[in-house]
Amino acid sequence: MSKDPHRYHSTQLSACRVRVEQLNLLDIWLSRVRLATALALVGLAFASLWEGWLSIWWLLPVGVFFIVLVVSHDRFIRTQRIVRRRVRRHEMGLARIEDRWIGMGETGERFNDEEHPYACDLNIFGDGSLFQLLTTAQTMAGEETLARWLLGGADIETVHGRQKSVRELSVRQNLLEDLYALGVDVRAEVDSSQLVTWAKRQNLLATAGLRVFASALSITVVTAISAWLAGLVPGVVPLGFVLTNVGVGMFYRRAVNRILHGSSEPSRELEVLATVLERLDRESFKTDQLKQLSGYIGTQTDNPTRSIRQLSYLIQMHDWQHNLLFAPVAAVMLWGLHCAAAVEAWRNRHGDSVEVWLRVVGEFEALASIASHHFSNPGDPFPELVPSGEVPIYEAEGLTHPILPRASAVANDIAIGGEPQLCVVSGSNMSGKTTLLRTVGINAVMAFVGAPVRARRLQLSPLVIGATLHVQDSLLKGQSRFYAEITRLRRLVDLAKGATPLLFLFDELFHGTNSHDRVAGASGILHFFLDHRSIGLVTTHDLALAGIADRLASKAINVHFEDQFTGGEMTFDYHLRSGRATRSNALALMTAVGLDVSR
Repeated sequence: MSKDPHRYHSTQLSACRVRVEQLNLLDIWLSRVRLATALALVGLAFASLWEGWLSIWWLLPVGVFFIVLVVSHDRFIRTQRIVRRRVRRHEMGLARIEDRWIGMGETGERFNDEEHPYACDLNIFGDGSLFQLLTTAQTMAGEETLARWLLGGADIETVHGRQKSVRELSVRQNLLEDLYALGVDVRAEVDSSQLVTWAKRQNLLATAGLRVFASALSITVVTAISAWLAGLVPGVVPLGFVLTNVGVGMFYRRAVNRILHGSSEPSRELEVLATVLERLDRESFKTDQLKQLSGYIGTQTDNPTRSIRQLSYLIQMHDWQHNLLFAPVAAVMLWGLHCAAAVEAWRNRHGDSVEVWLRVVGEFEALASIASHHFSNPGDPFPELVPSGEVPIYEAEGLTHPILPRASAVANDIAIGGEPQLCVVSGSNMSGKTTLLRTVGINAVMAFVGAPVRARRLQLSPLVIGATLHVQDSLLKGQSRFYAEITRLRRLVDLAKGATPLLFLFDELFHGTNSHDRVAGASGILHFFLDHRSIGLVTTHDLALAGIADRLASKAINVHFEDQFTGGEMTFDYHLRSGRATRSNALALMTAVGLDVSR
């Protein structure tokens, strides 16, 4: 395997595209043979059954050949879909390396939570988000696991375990490609909680006794029809049993439909899990976390892959009764009732295991997503997580935002913890203050997920993250921006009182009130957070607020961004400098866009 991710994806993409073209040609050939065989079968049936020109036995070999051809073609179509998905994976890999991935892939928007202390502030979900950058998951369980990790950091031991797993998986590109390609084309829109609820819900049928009763009725009607065909009983006897079975089927029809139709989509999602579990079961791992996950698959007496395939087969058998030719037979044989009772029995036996299967696949896919990102960004190091001392630390060199293109991203160093605990970031509009906060925050999120970070080096201790970058007013709630901000701060106060120190990221703190109240309020709230072992950054373009750092002495420092305004054009270098900003660009910007502010 090439150590150059761009070369690897390019080479594999070319090979897969060639394979797709070959399969497309073969698909056309198989379709034509299948059609010709079907026409031949119809012709033979006409010649033998209606005209008597040929023996009916001629239908047997042609019919068998047609069935084999249909089954083989269906398998071939699945192979064709898998190769196309391989093409998609390598296209996505190149897009991410070339910084043109935004708008491609799952956004995770459904996981967004306006009340979360940093999800919206740091663009964790949505188009152009961290989730979209990372995820390669093909099941809902994988997406939900990755989202859960992004919304809440893990402890040091867990993070170290994930880092080891990611390193191992990142060099197993064949496995990562298989996990991606084995997903279904049409995603099963069943989330894990609904799937678990389905697996554990109460039975609608009395399974054990009903299966015996239904089997007895089916055997009886077959026996009666056979006896009638042999001339042993009159036709009224099998007719009575047929009507009885049809009546029993009608009596249970509502429950049967609820069971079988309600199991169709869960079966599709579980089928994806089965293919993933089967592939993972063939792999041998070295790290403890991966061995533990794969060990469950290999040692479980009730094999999950075989069990899930049994459920899929039951759902397929139910679908047979929708065939017009088979429907009358299905009604007489209580086909739907047998299938529904078997599904209920399956849930009784395996329902409690579904949640575990989801967890195993979800964790593997989340780790695979991070491993794919690690492979595509070999220059990004894993952060060093250290135990928290009296005051937590966050020290970064060459820190940039992972979503920004490498070619345009400007790296900065940042160090908070001990002295100072706080950086007051001043500067003019658009100079890079808010981006710095997002950069610090999103790299912390990646660190506590177990992913590499976009920096030359990052060392940090366990932290919870809280931010006020996305706080907005609400017309529907009747809340001003200022009220929404202080409500968020109240929740962050509770976080700061917890056992794990807080990393706070405050953008334009209290800018919705007058200057006097703003400075007094900001000074008081920052004192509180620093006294509770919190560390963080606060931005401002109000130069009066920058004076807070002087009053906090060794606990805080001023840093700033500069801009240049020459020839009517504003430029920024986005380099963080020591000290406070000395000027603002607001009036210059107003003039630049044509506003007359000279009076």
